[in-house]
Amino acid sequence: MEVKLFVKQDCPRCPAAKKACEGLLGVSEYDVDSIDGLAEASFYGIMATPSVLVFDSTGREVAGWRGEAPPVDDLHTLLAN
Repeated sequence: MEVKLFVKQDCPRCPAAKKACEGLLGVSEYDVDSIDGLAEASFYGIMATPSVLVFDSTGREVAGWRGEAPPVDDLHTLLAN
């Protein structure tokens, strides 16, 4: 599984999303204030931060939280399977 975390420097909800992803393997963090982060966010249709997308081994999106931090338990349970 792969996790993509999209954040922004002045986002009030982003710290909760970062905390939810803490300690997980395979997390890529993208700052949408940067050119590369904005390009990646555009590719996935990210319109709000924080956003967390989870992909399976084939690259298919299996879960996503857009504009909100994922519940820690839900995220960890999903990745444990």
